[in-house]
Amino acid sequence: MTAQKIIEVSAAVLQRPDGSFLLAQRPADKIWAGYWEFPGGKIEAGETPYHALVRELREELGIEVETAYPWITRVFTYPHATVRLNFFRVTEWSGELHPHEGQEFAWETLTFSSTHREREPIGVSPILPANAPILRALELPSLYAISNAAELGIELFLTRLEARLDAGLQLIQLREKNLARDVLRELARRVVALAHAHGARVLINGDVALVQEVGADGVQLMAAQLGELRERPCVDWCAASCHSAEELRCAEVLGCDFALLSPVLPTQSHPGTPHLGWENFATIAAGSSIPVYALGGLKRDDMQTAWQHGAHGISLLRQAW
Repeated sequence: MTAQKIIEVSAAVLQRPDGSFLLAQRPADKIWAGYWEFPGGKIEAGETPYHALVRELREELGIEVETAYPWITRVFTYPHATVRLNFFRVTEWSGELHPHEGQEFAWETLTFSSTHREREPIGVSPILPANAPILRALELPSLYAISNAAELGIELFLTRLEARLDAGLQLIQLREKNLARDVLRELARRVVALAHAHGARVLINGDVALVQEVGADGVQLMAAQLGELRERPCVDWCAASCHSAEELRCAEVLGCDFALLSPVLPTQSHPGTPHLGWENFATIAAGSSIPVYALGGLKRDDMQTAWQHGAHGISLLRQAW
């Protein structure tokens, strides 16, 4: 039996400044008619994924892409074909949307329940199966902050955390390897309570038991744990800390929701440690099926550079506070 050919597709997540994104309904004359999807189409011979994206959005929607960032790649097998979806986040375009193929459009926004941490169904359905995991990835913000309580002092850190939460911080990793267990447990309870009161999520570094004990939202697995685990921990959100292509592949196989890839640049905490650089970061992140945050030696104004190199966003430690 010969392996089924993979059909290469470029797909666009058109995002407006308010966070809403575009879904299109498949026309009646196409397979999976009536299902909603992110717009795009097949990559033709000789085309790069980016050039196919530009052409498809011109032909299908009547717009010209001005700014698009490579994002994630998902392979999905339908009964009739296997497709590799090369997703881009498109943040700027010119022209007015026009349904050249007669399809319906819908601008959707991710809304959450009263806890602000559980996503409610979007307004259209059914969603094309290959596109459903993308909605979960879109829940992730661009900034992932890592705690620095041991260096700042616990009370000052909590004061700064509350200020950052008031300013819109949505995702925090509690990583305090030098705190005694009882001190860490109490800090975790306070961080989770503060974050949840603001609708934010907290992942705890390496400790699934503590996640469950304090009601955190997930775990940030250390690279060493990736090689030891045979199945994904039973948590809502599972992320992984990676430093190579091999570790990132392990995170994907394990079913992690996203990954950190580091160090991108020289860092204060690990002086002299070899770093990836942006080009190596882009090479490793390219083709990842899960969102990848850039970490290591970064500042807030590195966000656009990170997007240009395929990152979902950036993760900051000292710079976050």
